[in-house]
Amino acid sequence: MAGEHHYRLRTIWTGAAAGPTTSFEQYSRTYSVEIDGKPATTGSADPAFLGDPALPNPEDWLLAALSACHMLTYLAVCARARIQVIAYRDDATATMMEERGGGHFTEATLRPDVVIDDAGQLQKARALHTSAHKICFIANSVNFPVRHVAEVRARAATA
Repeated sequence: MAGEHHYRLRTIWTGAAAGPTTSFEQYSRTYSVEIDGKPATTGSADPAFLGDPALPNPEDWLLAALSACHMLTYLAVCARARIQVIAYRDDATATMMEERGGGHFTEATLRPDVVIDDAGQLQKARALHTSAHKICFIANSVNFPVRHVAEVRARAATA
């Protein structure tokens, strides 16, 4: 598992079928991302940049990558610590700032809402969010702060 990992995909501008880039305002921003052996996904630009609001955009996918990476890392560290996670949901947000004709993300906040099986492990389960954050591949690859505001609770006892 240790070592170098490589990823490959193909991005195709499918909007070309609607016509060429004759003006900034009129061309389609729709594209497809293909990864061998996986279903193709369709995206567009953010609506602020004349994209299709019904489709995910690269900014959505960056936030989704941060959220999913934290979740998968957290689940792994919990499993290794013998903490049984029975539910996980994240309502993540991020902010991007436009300036000088470009832009950049200024921050992201992950809000994991986690349910574990054993109330006796709540303190440890809460602390493991920090551990997961420190080793999350995607969070370690971005140049803006990624915060997490986690809620961890135990499954309600049944009567």
